[in-house]
Amino acid sequence: MIKRIMIFTGGRLGEWAAKLVKPDDMLIGADSGAFYLISHQLKPHTAIGDFDSVTAEQLEQIRSTSTETIECDPIDKDYTDTEMAFRLALERKPAEIVLTGALGTRFDHSLANVHLLSLALEQGIAAAIVDEHNTIRLAQGPAEVRLTKGEYSHVSLLPLSERVAGITLDGFKYPLHNAVLRIGQSLGISNIIEQQTGSIAFSDGVLLIIQSKD
Repeated sequence: MIKRIMIFTGGRLGEWAAKLVKPDDMLIGADSGAFYLISHQLKPHTAIGDFDSVTAEQLEQIRSTSTETIECDPIDKDYTDTEMAFRLALERKPAEIVLTGALGTRFDHSLANVHLLSLALEQGIAAAIVDEHNTIRLAQGPAEVRLTKGEYSHVSLLPLSERVAGITLDGFKYPLHNAVLRIGQSLGISNIIEQQTGSIAFSDGVLLIIQSKD
């Protein structure tokens, strides 16, 4: 089994992103994310997309450097480049998927990328969106999620279903016991793990879990 697939796509990327790569990661570059990998001396196992965000010269470098290049028409397609990369990663059935470059100036793309986490959730594959300030995960109840404080100062909980019920927090500054979060409420924003680990248990619903730092 593939342990981890890292997807680099065309949103906000910096030097921090290349430092996330581990030696045994499988690397997928979506559109300009593939050129980001190459420019940081990282070889994409697969480059995928319509490549409308790179120059002709950069595309030639992507084709010649990547182990595999999958190109599509920039207009006649149903999925974004990021979704194509994510679905490809799911087909390869890794233990974990990390998506980076998924957040940026286009909020529509950023939100659509957050929704991609539900595809991994359906297949029981651990997945997260990571940037220099956030790690974003999705969980389906009933579940218990344990978080390590690490470098993150805050944890926010947002319902991605109409309601998330039975939320109980342990190890957090602001406790909840058998609480309900509904769309439109900000009750779950900016909590703090006071111990080295914190526990989030809930009985029903789909919960977005965001660890963040300023």
